[in-house]
Amino acid sequence: MTLDGRCALVTGGHHGIGRAIALGLAADGADVAITFRSQPDAAEDCVEKIRALGRRSLAIPAALDELSELEAAADAVLAEFEAVDILVHNAGLDFPGASVAETEEAELERLMRINAYVPHQLSRRLIPAMRGRARGDIVILSSVVTQIRGAGYAPYAMSKAAVEAFASVLAKEEREHGIRVNVVAPGLVETEMGQRYVDAISETGSLRDFDAVVPYGRVCQPEQVADVVRFLVSDGASYINGQRIYVDGGGV
Repeated sequence: MTLDGRCALVTGGHHGIGRAIALGLAADGADVAITFRSQPDAAEDCVEKIRALGRRSLAIPAALDELSELEAAADAVLAEFEAVDILVHNAGLDFPGASVAETEEAELERLMRINAYVPHQLSRRLIPAMRGRARGDIVILSSVVTQIRGAGYAPYAMSKAAVEAFASVLAKEEREHGIRVNVVAPGLVETEMGQRYVDAISETGSLRDFDAVVPYGRVCQPEQVADVVRFLVSDGASYINGQRIYVDGGGV
């Protein structure tokens, strides 16, 4: 199942799950652009690794919650690739945890804007060119929070539920244009975001303490999430659209 001739954009593709996705798509044959907000050295390293695979790549610095920077990022990737036929909305924010009564309005607005508004607006700008491709794929990274809905995480759960609703609607709108839209929802993953969550709830702050209580004896790795994305944009998933796939080992 090759992605030769296809072009991808992975937001937040310089680290964590996004980096694993970007490198995985490149290994499968796609040219891959990434966006990043911080850590320029990590972004450049990812681009170099993609180019070492013989693929075109570029790293686009952008605070995507600023409309002007989002538009500039879309223009940059279209200037390089002409069209994107694989769009992975990976960039997002987590939430340290607080009750509804203790959550400031600005915090809710920040989560909703980055986790839900940005995928909507970036998709809106890239879909017209995607419609002209032989096939289009949009994959949105969500979270098991939309299933668990644990106390203390309302802004994060709201933002992820909103983007899942967006994906469901978009999947119906764009299937006539050959575009598939799917959601991948991981549980705890060994990333910087996962580490912050563990720091907040664990006395030791060690991800290894969770290996014994999560499925299969090890916290999920970024590559295991990336493998699901790689499948969804492959020929093997050509009849999959509008789905949400949890990557949590079956839950705890």
